[in-house]
Amino acid sequence: MNGIHDMGGMHGFGKVAAEANEPIFHDRWEGRVLGLQRSLLYTRAWNIDVFRDAQERLPASVYLGASYYERWLLALTHSALDKGLVS
Repeated sequence: MNGIHDMGGMHGFGKVAAEANEPIFHDRWEGRVLGLQRSLLYTRAWNIDVFRDAQERLPASVYLGASYYERWLLALTHSALDKGLVS
């Protein structure tokens, strides 16, 4: 692997700051994205590998500029469009 998503051991991104008493979700929409991801996986229209591939295909600038759940939402959107589940 040599993509922007494979950042383990890369230098130059600064320290990872641990957030004291970090909530499970920072905003309600993040929990909804998790629910959407689980619901769409339940349809068996795609699997976790397809979902991960959709995240890994995001352009580097988008991947780095998006939060964790923003990447999930973008991947879900692209996958749902690709599979014809939404238009």
